Formats: sequence, C-alpha cells, structure tokens
Amino acid sequence: MSAAGDPGATEHVDIDALNQIVHRDQTWPRMAAKYGVENPVPPWKTSLDGLCDALDQASCDANVPNFKERRDEEDALSATLYSGLPYPENQLVSLAHSLVARGIIDEAELKRRLASIRERLEA
Repeated sequence: MSAAGDPGATEHVDIDALNQIVHRDQTWPRMAAKYGVENPVPPWKTSLDGLCDALDQASCDANVPNFKERRDEEDALSATLYSGLPYPENQLVSLAHSLVARGIIDEAELKRRLASIRERLEA
C-alpha cells in the first residue's frame, strides 16, 4: 500500500492485470485505426475525467488520494511504469495502479471489472 504523500511508493507495487494491459498494447490510436474510428478521444475519457473529479472531491476516511497526491502519483507512474503508453491511457492505468496500491480496489475486483468490459466489447 502507498504511503500517503509518497508518489514513488506506488511504483513498487506489481499489478499483474495492469501489466497485461501494457503488454497487449491495445491503445486508443491503434484500436481506433483498426476499427475505422476517427475520433481522437477515447469514449471512456469523459468517465475517467469524472472519476478524477469525484476522487478530488472525496472526503472520507479511506486512503483516497487528494488532488495533489493523485496527480503526483499519476506523473510518477506515467513517467516510469507506464511511459510506453500514450496519454490518456497512461493516466487511466496510473489511476488504476494508484487505487489498487492504496487498497481502494483490490486486484481481483479490477480483473473482474476488466473481464466484464472485455465481454461486452466482444459480444
């Protein structure tokens, strides 16, 4: 789990589900080109922005990062573990990494949610 205020602490948490995402290299530019989509903005970007806004406004006892912590962790992870991903994929994966590292969502739940999304996409 990350130490609050230490963006580098999350880098040391290995998250297999996110490693698999990076390995598959299914970035929006590649997928949009494959399926003939011309919009340069992924359809999930507005949901990501909304989630970030909600987290920034959260005031609970959980280990939810505040705005500065979230952005510092995002910057650190995007520059290291997820530097091979384009924006906004690196933002999305960095946020997921931070939330798992902080224990806000566990990796098993993340895997279940990813599998559910993949099922809907492949249906």
